[in-house]
Amino acid sequence: MKKNTLITIALLLIVLSFSLFSVPVFAAGPTDDLRPTLDGIVNIITNPDYAGADKKELRRKHIMEVTKRGFDFATMSKLVLGKTYRKLDAEQKKHFEELFTKLLENAYIGKLEAYTNQVTIYKGEQIKGKKAEVRTHVENNGITLPVSYIMLQNDTGWQVYDIKIEGVRLLRNYKAQFKSILRKDKFEGLVKVLEKKNASLTKEGNS
Repeated sequence: MKKNTLITIALLLIVLSFSLFSVPVFAAGPTDDLRPTLDGIVNIITNPDYAGADKKELRRKHIMEVTKRGFDFATMSKLVLGKTYRKLDAEQKKHFEELFTKLLENAYIGKLEAYTNQVTIYKGEQIKGKKAEVRTHVENNGITLPVSYIMLQNDTGWQVYDIKIEGVRLLRNYKAQFKSILRKDKFEGLVKVLEKKNASLTKEGNS
């Protein structure tokens, strides 16, 4: 191979290496990370194959599979319990997370399920360091439901750790309720309350 050809190839490799490493890689923002989760939830809710009370169990199963990709239920559980969370062992933490996730499923997904012709309108986002708020409106047959998603940036991207529905923050609301129960009945009492509440909500939804 001629010397000039070798020099040309070497120069090309150098140029390519610089171009590869100089192209900036932009991380997805909170709205970009939230969209697939919300789109997935809406697609299931509005899918006729999952419509009706008799399909609720199957519908919820698929909805929660999608939701768990974009929602950080572990962080939610930690924040809503505050100092009490640090005193729990691994098994207690896991059990509480399951109970609280079920409660949020009934509160959040149960609310959205009433909007069978819904469209999500993104109203904007506000980022402060590793926290963000994405504002949306859920529109359905002339009814508008304001829902904001409070998100946290972690190693995998942006995930929801709180929800604000019609101006009410779910975690703040539940934290106040749980604090009162914990003060009186300790963690064991709170678990019993959540188990009873989830059983009641499941029964109502199936009736």
